[in-house]
Amino acid sequence: MAALVPLAFLLAFFAWPVWTLIGRGFVSNDGGIAMDAVGSVLGSARTLRIVRTTLTLAVLGTTASVLLGIPGAYVLYVCRFPGRALARALVTVPFVLPTVVVGVAFLAVLGLHGPLGFLGLSQSLTAIVLALVFFNYAIVVRTVGGLWSRLDPRATQAARALGASPRRAFLTVTLPALAPAIASAAILVFLFCASAFGVVMVMGGVRYGTIETEIWYQTTQLLDLPAASALSVVQLVVVAASLLAASAAQGRSERALRLRGDASGEHAWSWRRDWGPTVVTGLVVLGLLALPMITLVIRSLRDATGWTLDHYRALGTTVGRALPVPVWTAIRNSLIVALEATVLALVLGTLVSLVVSRRPRAALGRRALRLLDSVFMLPLGVSAVTVGFGFLITLNRPPLDLRSSIVLIPIAQAVVALPLVVRSILPVLRAIDPRQREVAATLGASPARVLWSVDGPFLLRGMGIGAGFAMATSLGEFGATSFLARLDRPTLPVVIFKLVGRPGEANFGAALAASVVLAVLTAVVMLVAEFVRPPAAGQL
Repeated sequence: MAALVPLAFLLAFFAWPVWTLIGRGFVSNDGGIAMDAVGSVLGSARTLRIVRTTLTLAVLGTTASVLLGIPGAYVLYVCRFPGRALARALVTVPFVLPTVVVGVAFLAVLGLHGPLGFLGLSQSLTAIVLALVFFNYAIVVRTVGGLWSRLDPRATQAARALGASPRRAFLTVTLPALAPAIASAAILVFLFCASAFGVVMVMGGVRYGTIETEIWYQTTQLLDLPAASALSVVQLVVVAASLLAASAAQGRSERALRLRGDASGEHAWSWRRDWGPTVVTGLVVLGLLALPMITLVIRSLRDATGWTLDHYRALGTTVGRALPVPVWTAIRNSLIVALEATVLALVLGTLVSLVVSRRPRAALGRRALRLLDSVFMLPLGVSAVTVGFGFLITLNRPPLDLRSSIVLIPIAQAVVALPLVVRSILPVLRAIDPRQREVAATLGASPARVLWSVDGPFLLRGMGIGAGFAMATSLGEFGATSFLARLDRPTLPVVIFKLVGRPGEANFGAALAASVVLAVLTAVVMLVAEFVRPPAAGQL
């Protein structure tokens, strides 16, 4: 019964809009099936080039994220040092930042007048890959680190006692134990890289178009629904395959995870032992994660005459009538919408997690739950543009005429945030020893009492990190919101995009200032969520 409400929500506000949009593309003007047009799109040289570019970016972004993220997982989750919780939260902030803002920040760093402009990487494949790593570094760090900190150190200690070097002990003992978490993180990163939208739009232009940007182009610029539908089908195939692989890897990772009272795999940081991973992590955090954001802050405090706060003062205005409402109004709108979306995503995500975390004895039941888990992960990889445009063409008539309703945007953002909530709560519930429930039931506790006394404490703590991800994601969501936001109720990412696209130093300066405000909001949200994170909630 707990699965029916989330399934109905996903059916009405995800499956129906996406299926309707795809279905319209396959129907010709006379009501027949337009397969010829679809076949010509899939077989065209342009489509092949776009698919090749998408896979190239996804493979390079995934490889770089994994190679750089494993040392970060060790430093931030296995080593204990003052300020570790703050460092974890700050590393997570890039994952939830608006993609448009990050694209502009990287252009500012790598542009002709940026601090790294001499490298000549502006609007290059390397620049896009760096931006993808910027977003997805936290996935590898949190997923691998969450398991690494729980590994029993005695196996490694035994290997060392038998004469193995630190390198050999890591390769033969630790790395195989981490393989499920690494595979799970790599699949998710591949999925996010393959479906990247804002970064490629800002940094790639027409030279590095991907499936995601091509769907947007065919839908909004050419109104070619058959082409957009064909590309959406290709994207859905990639997403479905990735999610099935991620579900299998996630299950293996969670079976290796145990809730323990102590973090047995952790140890105090030592420069002599940990200098290698520390140097790599420091270079990534300072050079790749911090530099674009520092550049963003500095540019927001300067104009042609020098240092100034005028860009922040402009947030209380319509920035020379470039906007229909002041920027502070958009900030308030974003906070209200994010709170509504967070509550909705938490309720639905909790119900899904409680169902999927069960352990049926029958093989059919276990397969059904794995399938259910994969179904609720689908919004992670389906184009937000497809979801937003699908809302416009389906939720515009009874029985669900929500065109003028203020709940339309929170619903769309809840669809996007729901998979992250499930991924935050589910590892906690799955890691609970089932014998605790069996003992409580043997002692006479009712199913409701077992749920309250055994699952409840862990569930509440897992909901903290889930709420953090949901709210931060909602604050920065741009793809679907750009279709749905009304002129008199814009959200902050929509306002930033409008300001960036208008000429003039005042507009760009206000966009930078608004971006800094949004980054601070997401940082605060993730910092609070990090402090309530239970030991088993290290995975996304």
